[in-house]
Amino acid sequence: MALLEARELHAGYGGMNILNSVTIEVEADQIGVIVGPNGAGKSTSLKAIFGLLHISEGSVALDGTEITNAAPETLVKRGMAFVPQEYNVFPTLSVEENLQMGAFVRRDDFSGVMEQVYGFFPDLKDKRRQPAGELSGGQRQMVAIGRALMIEPKLILLDEPTAGLSPLYMQQIFDRIIAINEAGVGVLMVEQNARQALKIAHKGFVLAAGRNRYTDTGANLLADPEVAKSFLGG
Repeated sequence: MALLEARELHAGYGGMNILNSVTIEVEADQIGVIVGPNGAGKSTSLKAIFGLLHISEGSVALDGTEITNAAPETLVKRGMAFVPQEYNVFPTLSVEENLQMGAFVRRDDFSGVMEQVYGFFPDLKDKRRQPAGELSGGQRQMVAIGRALMIEPKLILLDEPTAGLSPLYMQQIFDRIIAINEAGVGVLMVEQNARQALKIAHKGFVLAAGRNRYTDTGANLLADPEVAKSFLGG
C-alpha cells in the first residue's frame, strides 16, 4: 500500500478541468517528482491532493485512509504538509517564530523537532532571531520547508521548491530534500528544474495537458530519449 494514492483525479477552476484523470502514487520511503510543461497541471495536482481545489472525480488516500476533498487543516493533523511556491513565510516574524507557527496544531513539547529542523538547515539556527523577510530566497525556502516539518509529517508536498534560486541554493535544497526523505518523510514535489529533480527522484510523473504522459523511475525517465526530447530540452 502506497503512502499516497491519488487515482484518476479530475479537478480545475470555474467548471473547467485542468486535471483529466491524473494518477500519482508515492511510497513512504520515496521522493516523487512531477514535471511537465507550463499548464500541464503540476501545481494543480498538489492543490487538489491537499484539499485546496475540489476534486470532481477520482480519489485520494493517505496511508490507506480516504482523504478526497478533506480540508487542509484535517490533512495537516493526519500528517500531510504543503509548502506553496510563493508567500510561504511570515516575513515580519523571526525564523524561530515562523517555525513555531508550523507547530500550531501541536499541544506537546516540540523543541526536539525544532532542533531536528535546525539540523537539516544549519544556516537557520544562526539566523533564528532574524526576520524571515530579510533572508535570501534560498534561506526563505529553507524556513518554509522547516516550518512544514514541525508537524513531523508522513508526507510533504513541495511546489517548485527551487524556483528562482541560484544553482548553489538549488543544490542545497535538493540535498536537504534527500536528507528529509532519508529521515522517514515521503516527498512529492513539482519542479521546473526537471532534469536535476529527476536525478533525485525514486519516481517521476511527466504530465501534459492534465494527463499522465510517462510514469517511471527518475533514472529511467532521464534515460528515455522521447522524454528528453519532449520535456527535458533534448
